[in-house]
Amino acid sequence: MSRRVVRQSKFRHVFGQAAKADQSYEDIRVSKVTWDSSFCAVNPKFLAIIVEAGGGGAFIVLPLAKTGRVDKNYPLVTGHTAPVLDIDWCPHNDNVIASASDDTTIMVWQIPDYTPVRNITEPVITLEGHSKRVGILSWHPTARNVLLSAGGDNVIIIWNVGTGEVLLSLDDLHPDVIHSVCWNSNGSLIATTCKDKTLRIIDPRKGQVVANNFEEPVALQEMDTSNGVLLPFYDPDSSIVYLCGKGDSSIRYFEITEEAPFVHYLNTFSSKEPQRGVGFMPKRGLDVSKCEIARFYKLHERKCEPIIMTVPRKSDLFQDDLYPDTPGPEPALEADEWLAGQDAEPVLISLKDGYVPPKHRELRVTKRNILDARPPAGPRRSQSASDAPLAQHTLETILEEIKALRERVQAQEQRITALENMLCELVDGTD
Repeated sequence: MSRRVVRQSKFRHVFGQAAKADQSYEDIRVSKVTWDSSFCAVNPKFLAIIVEAGGGGAFIVLPLAKTGRVDKNYPLVTGHTAPVLDIDWCPHNDNVIASASDDTTIMVWQIPDYTPVRNITEPVITLEGHSKRVGILSWHPTARNVLLSAGGDNVIIIWNVGTGEVLLSLDDLHPDVIHSVCWNSNGSLIATTCKDKTLRIIDPRKGQVVANNFEEPVALQEMDTSNGVLLPFYDPDSSIVYLCGKGDSSIRYFEITEEAPFVHYLNTFSSKEPQRGVGFMPKRGLDVSKCEIARFYKLHERKCEPIIMTVPRKSDLFQDDLYPDTPGPEPALEADEWLAGQDAEPVLISLKDGYVPPKHRELRVTKRNILDARPPAGPRRSQSASDAPLAQHTLETILEEIKALRERVQAQEQRITALENMLCELVDGTD
């Protein structure tokens, strides 16, 4: 008599749970534009969401800790003349985000650590090269300042954001609209899907397709996609792929192994409300003390709700098997090194003591291939020199606040004067 053997896996009991109501972000007018991007991007510092905006495109950036109701006058990031279609945080600088728009441009923004008093309207740099709308953005995983964009012109452009120059343009590899683009772990190859129903593996530096039209899939999983496109998120540390159906109310997740049948269904997180989009937190932004292995930011029509994926463990000690060293914020290469043919694996960090985001780093566009220059070798700078950027930043913040207060006082003075005039008219009328 045969006995069924249960597959052993530490992720068999992963479960998802929505955060408490006071941990959500309320009163956010999520964009209603018909596009298949996630509309949401998140890192250990900020949450960014594409929102409805009149007269152009905009997105909102919130510190992760700013939960609850968002003021209707909260400053936005504006500057595009048409709807924003995609946003992506730089993996090597948590204060830098890129946005792509229907206006054919890409803009790169520096987000301050403090809350601005008015809309952010000036990007650090605007990248122009596409002839039609730009709907896909993806930063290089290991090379500093390298950004990929794909547009409705069926062209993929790879930029050096530090100089604003085009590094590579792949304009004859796709005969139809590009649906998605993804780098491999060291950024040597990209995978694309296209409206012609072909998956391509491309070496961007050679400008060649190295594999496509795969004859037989390794595994085939039937999915109900009647509600919309699937947004896949893969965690290489745990070998789990999460599939979030846009317009669906569930997140299905599977474990990928090297043995047949290769793809193993784990579970489904379901909720009542359908998702308009989903953001996926990098591993370094998770709470390792609670055995959190993934966190999603689910967009509703008027709010954003965190969904936490947890592996139940009884011990309070750090779980080494759940948290191998993971890619950190330091790049492994410069843009010109990658373009010259070098490849490097991501610089890994340990999450044993938790991850603390680095201090604010200013993004500068220069003629050199850097955004934030490394300190020169030699004697250490004096304390006054190292404090200069901080002092300048503090001064600018104070001046902005003073200007806002002055405008508020002037408005109140005008209102008081108007009320006094009305009172005088009423007194004269009674006399």
